Amino acid sequence: MFYDLALSFDQTTRRCDLALDADCNLAIDTTPITPMMLSIGLDHRAGPDDPLPDGRSQFLAPASYSERRGCAGDALDPFGDLTGSLMWLLSRAKQTEQTRQLCEYWLAQCLAWALDETGEAAEINVVWLQTGATAILKYTAEVQDASVTLTYRVGG
Repeated sequence: MFYDLALSFDQTTRRCDLALDADCNLAIDTTPITPMMLSIGLDHRAGPDDPLPDGRSQFLAPASYSERRGCAGDALDPFGDLTGSLMWLLSRAKQTEQTRQLCEYWLAQCLAWALDETGEAAEINVVWLQTGATAILKYTAEVQDASVTLTYRVGG
């Protein structure tokens, strides 16, 4: 069973905020939607061998924590587990099948907790929604009949 502070997603600004109930109290979410949105929306820290989207590397720019991003909350995890997805690495990727597969793989990776929590792996579907100079990936992730469908702009 899930018990989290509920998040609401604003499609226009593409941002999440804490949700309030009818009495203006923080709402509680008993579905996997909130953990799914956090898993997908937070930036997972890139590894030292991951190519950064802006073309920088350890040889072209000084290394800093912010270049490889990452969730600030990871510093509080007693087991050293990293939160979030590596989807941010696709911001300058090209519209290829490899890019679509990377998106699918990174979604599966960030939602791997679903297998431990529910006994079933997350179902993930990724397709190209728009092609051209700025391609758009549409992805749907489903855990226990709760689904999140979002788009991600690739290339830039």
